[in-house]
Amino acid sequence: MRARTRTGGLLALTAATALILGACSGGTDDTGGETDAATSDGGGEKITIGIKFDQPGLGFKEGDTYTGFDTDVARYVAEKLGYSEDQIEWKEAPSAQRETLLSTDQVDMIFATYSITDKRKETVAFAGPYFVAGQDLLVAEDNTDIKGPEDLEGKNLCSVTGSTSAQRIKDEYAAGVQLLEQPGYAECVTALLSGQVDAVTTDDIILAGLAAQPANKGKVKVVGAPFSTERYGVGIPQSSDKCEDINAAITEMIEDGSWEEAITTNTEGTGYTPNASENPPTPDACA
Repeated sequence: MRARTRTGGLLALTAATALILGACSGGTDDTGGETDAATSDGGGEKITIGIKFDQPGLGFKEGDTYTGFDTDVARYVAEKLGYSEDQIEWKEAPSAQRETLLSTDQVDMIFATYSITDKRKETVAFAGPYFVAGQDLLVAEDNTDIKGPEDLEGKNLCSVTGSTSAQRIKDEYAAGVQLLEQPGYAECVTALLSGQVDAVTTDDIILAGLAAQPANKGKVKVVGAPFSTERYGVGIPQSSDKCEDINAAITEMIEDGSWEEAITTNTEGTGYTPNASENPPTPDACA
């Protein structure tokens, strides 16, 4: 009698244990198959990448679609780091907020026409560069008079409020140039097309992205005489250990032709070609 009681207790304990283990497992799906507890919520590890949302041809958001050269490089690098497209969370990274986003760990990487400078290295780190831009001019397609910043003497030049690029031309190349500031480069292009200004200035690839927009194609062109050097890097937190992996991905993108393809796709129809003496770049050694 006592033996039967002990056996019944063991069976009850075994059944209870099975129930507990079953509750801790992934359970079953609607088809009766088992689900994976780690992925049953549709999640998985994410990577947060900062880009511009308002720079056509570089970083541009339209609805739920993200396009541009910076965005293409970011996708390529993320994939090489082990992240698929649906694991990327895109976050807007305006110029004035980039250091804050990185130093407070709101993003893992930033691809946003982010020039590598010693001043910025005081608070953030960089991989790359993945592109070397230069300040240039955007003019009307039929303009044959403006070939460089020296030709802007007595003419009207547009740039974005807060930018130093137009003032640099006035200080160093054409003291008599008349400056017009607009809130964005789209407004500068509008002023150019209407004849209000003779040229627009900023980094050459930004100008090429603007020229590639359907509304502007065939109407404007990049002069193609850059007069500065802007080394676009991948901004990362100083605590990041991903610099070497990012550099390896950039190098692979250049070597397999994807880098050139991304440039061509995002500047198609503008006649733009990157400065061949600077591009494609070789990433710096990681600190």
